[in-house]
Amino acid sequence: MTLGAATATGADREGRGHGHGRGRGRDDDAPATESTIEYTAWVTAADWRAGTGRGVAVRPSGRAGITLARPEGTVDYTDPHTGRTAAWEYATWLSPVHTAAVPATELIASWNADTPAGTFLRIEALATYADGTDSPWYTLGVWAAGDEDIRRTSVDGQGDGTSSVWTDTLAVDDAASGSRIAAWRLRLTLHRAPGSAATPTVWRLGAMTSDVPDRFEVPASEPGAAAGREVSVPRYSQNIHIGQYPEYDNGGEAWCSPTSSQMIIESWGHRPTAEQLAWVDPAFADPQVCHAARYTFDHQYGGCGNWPFNAAYAATYEGLQGVVTRIASLADAERLVAAGIPLITSQSFHEAELDGAGYGTSGHLMTVIGFTADGDVVANDPASDSNDAVRRVYPRRQFENIWLRTKRHDASGAVRSGTGGVCYLYFPARPTHAQRAALAAVGVR
Repeated sequence: MTLGAATATGADREGRGHGHGRGRGRDDDAPATESTIEYTAWVTAADWRAGTGRGVAVRPSGRAGITLARPEGTVDYTDPHTGRTAAWEYATWLSPVHTAAVPATELIASWNADTPAGTFLRIEALATYADGTDSPWYTLGVWAAGDEDIRRTSVDGQGDGTSSVWTDTLAVDDAASGSRIAAWRLRLTLHRAPGSAATPTVWRLGAMTSDVPDRFEVPASEPGAAAGREVSVPRYSQNIHIGQYPEYDNGGEAWCSPTSSQMIIESWGHRPTAEQLAWVDPAFADPQVCHAARYTFDHQYGGCGNWPFNAAYAATYEGLQGVVTRIASLADAERLVAAGIPLITSQSFHEAELDGAGYGTSGHLMTVIGFTADGDVVANDPASDSNDAVRRVYPRRQFENIWLRTKRHDASGAVRSGTGGVCYLYFPARPTHAQRAALAAVGVR
């Protein structure tokens, strides 16, 4: 049996950042809001046992997860970026079918795992449409924490005439047609070198589905739970890395996602060791940002802006979890910040739409670390010329709209897309009660 990776070019989507417990949980004090966003995950031993495993074992103690115990067989994998073909032992885990709370136009999976040398994962999704037909099994990532054995990659050229995969997002091709994802399931394939005792361990697997309506404007929210609150987060500029490591997309504007990720990872007290950073040119400042770029880099996309790859990178630090989801309102972001959980947000805008930015972008990641007493957004924006300039205050109404909208006009008046509230959430494996409540309020457990 041979698994190949498609290598067709495919189109890059805006908002990429190149340049729930089950259902939507809420805390008791949260105001009721209508949302089409649902994040569903498998994280406990009971969750993993609810799936169908072939050759995997559930690790119930400590941090629950699944491991490769008894190989189901051997498979050849040809790495499309090195041309190398090798045999790998493998085992699989298949999630139960999940019926979407609201039929969806998009699905974004994310995962947390450990892949020691000589191991890697394939993550796939199958969508069942509202008419009862199924998509093919789509690959949403071939992933390893390192890059010595295989090249971390998305897969282009996947589609069936109803939906397509755009780097990390399974999307209905024509939402106006009424086609929707009514149900879905995920499949994990765990690989290791033949005869090895090494195994991947997967602690979290989930997906966010949504049917965010087309909108140029979103409702305004009032300052709330986090007014006057700011989380302490290191400040790193992406722009001081311009021209560094062309093999990882050349630094600068291409590194907004890993720079944002590294800031939030370090806010939780984690950073690479000196040994891990030994490969970085000692003349470069903030080598941990170079490290984050290398280990989030998607060799098919050709950049560091793959959303799940960033969340998975964060979770390689012991005691951290990473999730990709959407947020329905800035009030939800405030609830998270009030509990000490900063966010990484994805947005696109032209310069006149965000006072104080001094630039426009077709896709950019930055961090939300707090709110002023008046409710304006305190952001660590890596698109700054120095680390000292990274902390910004952006007008609440402007920031809310550029982040949560799904349609926008660019500076020339052409209609472009927006991310509709996509964000990364990084948080402890053992969150506090307040943090659990804030995460539940946005549907994450």
